[in-house]
Amino acid sequence: MITLVPLGIGPQPAVLRPVAGGVVMLCAILAALLSLDHLFQADFEDGSLEVLATGPLSLESLAASKIAAHWLTTGMPLAAMTPLAAFAMDLPAEGLASMLEAVAVATPAVSAVGAIGASLTLATKRGGLVLPLIVLPLLAPVMIFGAGIVRSTQEAPSNGAIFYLAAFSLAAVLLSPFAAAAGLRMNLNA
Repeated sequence: MITLVPLGIGPQPAVLRPVAGGVVMLCAILAALLSLDHLFQADFEDGSLEVLATGPLSLESLAASKIAAHWLTTGMPLAAMTPLAAFAMDLPAEGLASMLEAVAVATPAVSAVGAIGASLTLATKRGGLVLPLIVLPLLAPVMIFGAGIVRSTQEAPSNGAIFYLAAFSLAAVLLSPFAAAAGLRMNLNA
């Protein structure tokens, strides 16, 4: 998707650089959404989620481990591909560093908030269609602050966006296992 943006709006650096942060954050969020609907689905369908719910491991621990696994399998590769995105958007070296920082801090929040949506849409038919409607509005701060990090290196000194993004990401990672576990309990009891 990132490679198509220069084709659509033009390859001029003056056009690409201002929108680079927003485009990269949007692409990272959409890429993570592709796998979120399968986060708990296989365990739910084969009954192993019910077995895990009755076992010694709490659903909060299960949700936290699923969030960590999702981040390791999607967030880390997205961060590794960030230099290619920066090259495609013709960002200078300081823009690359801030974009890498934004993606690394934002992707845990995407996995965490996405797990809440995945647990809520677990038992619904075509939950993959409903999931973005639940998750995308909750990820608006990730989009805004992630784009703000890249924009701050291009225009002015730090605008504090990294601190807001880190706070949102930390809160999402700490609170989402409890919310996801509540969603799992709701779907298991239904």
